[in-house]
Amino acid sequence: MSMTLPSGSRVVASREQVSCDLGGEAAILNLKNSVYYSLDPVGARVWTLLQKPQSVNELRDQIVQEFDVTPEKCESDLLTLLDKLMAEGLLEIADDTAK
Repeated sequence: MSMTLPSGSRVVASREQVSCDLGGEAAILNLKNSVYYSLDPVGARVWTLLQKPQSVNELRDQIVQEFDVTPEKCESDLLTLLDKLMAEGLLEIADDTAK
């Protein structure tokens, strides 16, 4: 089931996980189901940015600045990644009252 987020949505990494950097990649353990996940270097950068609430637009703009990718391709790939993280319980919608 796709849960595509609107580009203005603010998201943040779930509190129900622990993660670490593994040579530029990320390893994430979901504490609810004890499943490990890994992210490539671009995904790991997104994960690092998700440690603080970010809008999808902010994430896209930051990744476009850091990597050789068009905004359209970046947004498409970013939404796919965020949907997967959300489906696995690793991402939550941020409370807009807390910045």
